[in-house]
Formats: sequence, C-alpha cells, structure tokens
Amino acid sequence: MITLFHGSEKIIEKPFYGGSKPYNDYGSGFYCTENADLAREWSVDSNRDGFVNHYICEEDGLTVLRLNDGSYSILNWLSILLENRKFQTTARLAREAKRYILTEFSVPYKEADMIVGYRADDSYFAFANDFLNGTITLSQLEEAMFLGKLGEHIVLKSEESYRRIHFIDYEPTDAGIWYPRRQKRDAAARKQYFRQDRDGWTKGELYMPRFLDEEIKANDPRIRRIVY
Repeated sequence: MITLFHGSEKIIEKPFYGGSKPYNDYGSGFYCTENADLAREWSVDSNRDGFVNHYICEEDGLTVLRLNDGSYSILNWLSILLENRKFQTTARLAREAKRYILTEFSVPYKEADMIVGYRADDSYFAFANDFLNGTITLSQLEEAMFLGKLGEHIVLKSEESYRRIHFIDYEPTDAGIWYPRRQKRDAAARKQYFRQDRDGWTKGELYMPRFLDEEIKANDPRIRRIVY
C-alpha cells in the first residue's frame, strides 16, 4: 500500500481511466507523487488556487516500471518522453537524435500498470532539448536531472491500477504560498544548470553526435543507470 498525492485545480474523488491528455510525459495516465509538498506546488499556477487530492493505492500484484531502480539509463527515460511530448526537432541533428534514441533506447512502458520516473517540467524539457541538439553531454544531462529536486511521477497507466486507487481526502492550496515555491525550485535548477560549461567541448565525453557516429547501444558500459 502506498500513499499518493495529486495536485489539481479540482477535487478528484474517482480518477477514471482514459480521462487524461495523451501528450503527458508517459502518455495518458493519472500522475501522482508521494511528496505532498510537490503536489501542492503542482496544483497551482500564477493566478489560481488548487487542491491536493490524497489517495492510497494497493500496488501488490501490479507491474511497476521503475525507471530509477538501476535497470535503466536517462536515455530510456528520454525515449519515452520523445514518444509522448512535442519536441522542436527542426535541426537535422535533433531529428536524427530523436530517431536513434527511439530505436535504440525504447522501453516497453505501455505494458506497465504503473510507472515511476522523472517529471519533465519546463526545466527538464529544456535540458533534454539541449542534449538532442548536441549542446551538452550525457553526463551533464544526468546531472541536470537532479538539479533543484524537481521531483518524480508515479503514474497509473492501466485500468487495473485505476481500480486500486482509493480517495482519502483533499486540502485546498493557496497559490500565493505554493506558486512562488514552485517557481523558486525551478529557478534554482536553471541557475545551477547555466553554471555548467555548456559552450566548450569536453574531450572524451558522450555528446549526441558521438552516439550517432559510433552507434552506441543501450548496453554500453559508459552509460550509467539511474539510481535515486
């Protein structure tokens, strides 16, 4: 049994399967977190208060894809993101990078009842774009994912997982308190990111063109697994 929180502009007592937008990080699903404060931040925007919905979920027997358990790399996460989110891949390098990552680092995520992994808010999205365009190295992308502690999703994907979630209660959230905290977290990540030397070329590092030239595969020992 796990405790989950979902930040929203409304109270959601009964999430329903198929009711979300298809262009979220991991496709259609119900996006939650185990961190109540992150849910409070995600529930508001600059001019609107929100709600944090509180649930419990019976995960025993569910197929859970944990992208952060050491079995996967940041590129596996990126392959899912590329399949679902809209990236501006106008440059030839970015187009080839997208094709290569989708081919070589894909994950059978659609078969999972539940997914645990990074949340690609605006900052994460920008970091991933820089990697696709050859601006930063793989190690810099990996480092960027931890900046500002921007959080992780727990996403319900299957009809069975929706049957396992049970509403407990909710609380209202004040945008005047929680939106500045959300902005501060994002700004901290961006500030640390831009301190990196993103203009120079680091010899021996894995830039996107090197993946294409050497046809680097998912089992390459130079690619680290995500553990956090």
